[in-house]
Amino acid sequence: RGKRAIMGEIAAAGADHVILTSDNPRSEDPERIMDDIAERMPASSYQREVDRHVAIGIALGMARPGDTVILMGKGHETYQHVGDVKEPFDEKAIVAGLMG
Repeated sequence: RGKRAIMGEIAAAGADHVILTSDNPRSEDPERIMDDIAERMPASSYQREVDRHVAIGIALGMARPGDTVILMGKGHETYQHVGDVKEPFDEKAIVAGLMG
């Protein structure tokens, strides 16, 4: 929990725009997690979308030729851990589906 604000600060410094979203919130409130991450971020540098699938769609929709979209957090994981449930969540498949 203590490193969240630092991660947000680094993301804002290295990106033109950041979309904060949910990543394995387990029993935590995803909005609270995003509050922690955004603590040191300039308000103009990010937006929030708790639904990770929607956030990926927003990021891909904003991208223009020459842009790079980086999805952070999931890595090799193919699930989203919400509460006590592990829900299937394959970012590679989601991106492929959104890009047609």
